[in-house]
Amino acid sequence: MSVKKAYKLLVDSGYLIEKEREVKLLLACLIARGHALIEGVPGVAKTTIAKSIARSLSLDFKRVQMTPDLLPMDILGYKIYDQRAGELKFVKGPIFTNILLADEINRASPRTQSALLEAMQERQVTIEGETYKLEEPFMVLATQNPVEMEGVFPLPEAQLDRFLLKIETGYPSTKGFVEMLRRIDEIEAWVESLKPVVTREEVLEDIKRVKDVRVDESIYQYIASIIEETRKHQAVRLGGSPRSGIAVVRMSKALAYLEGRDYVIPDDVKQVLVPTLAHRLILKPEFEIEGITPSRVIEDILRKVPVPKP
Repeated sequence: MSVKKAYKLLVDSGYLIEKEREVKLLLACLIARGHALIEGVPGVAKTTIAKSIARSLSLDFKRVQMTPDLLPMDILGYKIYDQRAGELKFVKGPIFTNILLADEINRASPRTQSALLEAMQERQVTIEGETYKLEEPFMVLATQNPVEMEGVFPLPEAQLDRFLLKIETGYPSTKGFVEMLRRIDEIEAWVESLKPVVTREEVLEDIKRVKDVRVDESIYQYIASIIEETRKHQAVRLGGSPRSGIAVVRMSKALAYLEGRDYVIPDDVKQVLVPTLAHRLILKPEFEIEGITPSRVIEDILRKVPVPKP
C-alpha cells in the first residue's frame, strides 16, 4: 500500500489546506489507471496539488498551458530531419511523462484537444504512421475554468467520457483562507523541497494490487441499478453508459485499496459516484433552467436504490 504513504505525507503535512478530498480522489484515479479533470476558478491550488502528488511519488511531471494557437505536435512531438545521421529524428513532446498537467484544457482548439484522445485511451501516440508507447504510469490531469466564456472550446462528450473522474474544487473556508495567507511562503517552499516517499515501481505494484480488490455480486448489482436509474430519471436526456459503470467500479476498488481494504463496500461507491458519473450525464434543458444539476440527480437516485446489506 505504497501510495497511501504519499497520501499520508501530503495530508499530514498541513500545507494542502482543505484539499484532502482532492488528493485522495486523484491518487485513487492514478492507481485506477484513469485520467482526471479538475474544474475550478484560477488560484485554488490545482497546479500545486498535481505537482505535489508527482513529487511525492517520484514521477515525471510536465505542464502544458493550453492556448488556442497550440498545435497537436506541441503536445505529442514531431519529426525533424537530422542532417548528421541523414534520417528523421523523433522529438518527444511533453505527453511523454507520467503526469501531464493540461492547464485550461478548454482553451485549446478542438483539433488539439482531440490529439489527447488516443493517448488517454490507448496510452500511445501515433506520429506520421509510427506508434510510440507511453510509459506507465500515465495520467492526464486537466484543469478548466467554469466561468470563462470567451476564447474557449467546451470539451465534447466523447472527450469528457475519457476522464475517469471530474473533480469540482472551490474556495477554502474563511479559516482555511486565513491559514493559507499566513503560511503562503512556507507552502511554496514545502512544495519545491518535497521529497518522494514512493518509487515508480511501487506505484506500478499498487496498480496491480488494485485489480485484485474484491467486489461482491451485490455491489455490482448496486452499481448497475444506479446507472440504469440515470437513464430513467425524468431530468436526464442521456444517462450513464456502460463505461460510466466501469469507471465507478474501478474508482471504488482504488478507494477501498487506499482505505486499507481488499474489498469494496457501498460507502466506497457512494463517495465516487458524483466525480465519476456527474460529468457523463446530460440533462434536459427545461430542468437545467430550473437549477437541477447532475449531482442532485445522483443524490436523488441514491435515495431510491436500496443499499446492499453486509
